[in-house]
Amino acid sequence: MKFLLFLGTVRNSTPPKPARLGERVARACLDSFLSQHSGHEIELVDALDYPLEPVFKPHFAYSQAKVPPKLDELAQKIALADGYIMVSPEYNHSMSPALSNLLNHFGSSLFSYKPSAIVTYSAGQWGGIRAAIGMRTFLSELGCLPVSSMIHVPKAQNIFGEDGSLQEGQKQEEWFGYFGRTFNQLVWWAQAANQYREELDPKEMIATFNKDPSQRNAP
Repeated sequence: MKFLLFLGTVRNSTPPKPARLGERVARACLDSFLSQHSGHEIELVDALDYPLEPVFKPHFAYSQAKVPPKLDELAQKIALADGYIMVSPEYNHSMSPALSNLLNHFGSSLFSYKPSAIVTYSAGQWGGIRAAIGMRTFLSELGCLPVSSMIHVPKAQNIFGEDGSLQEGQKQEEWFGYFGRTFNQLVWWAQAANQYREELDPKEMIATFNKDPSQRNAP
């Protein structure tokens, strides 16, 4: 199966050290995931690699001939993925605006009926946990329901080195075990959804509204 890991920050450095804190966490997630689920594919989607137009215009609002190639390429990756890992810092007790902005460029039909996992981090003691609460609602509405287990990393700069490796004194079995609880749930739900999707296409069973928002209205 295929998974995408979204890194939701467009900072190119994190004071006081130059290395991006979010990138450390994302790389640690990749290492942990592959150590336990090497039979699956996982790709990092870094929001910093997707400079978006200053005026918001989602992928589905473009005519097919005018869709920015990079946006179209990411839409295809999202559609083909079986699950998602969302890595976000916390801004004002909310998820990263860079992550929500990137995800909002794509319709929920690309994400629907697939699971997601929430990973938050911080330089302080809370690990971004307050952002994770809002992310549950956001991801559910997007259609990729988050698994119950979440990952929170406080004081991430003291845990991971610039390449995502654990710093001296940190135990890999403990951190990978902690990450694994969430990633195991993600893979289980992704496999279950994938298998059942082969038996019954949810988009045939549950009609999507694609003409007018009133299609959602009660009678």
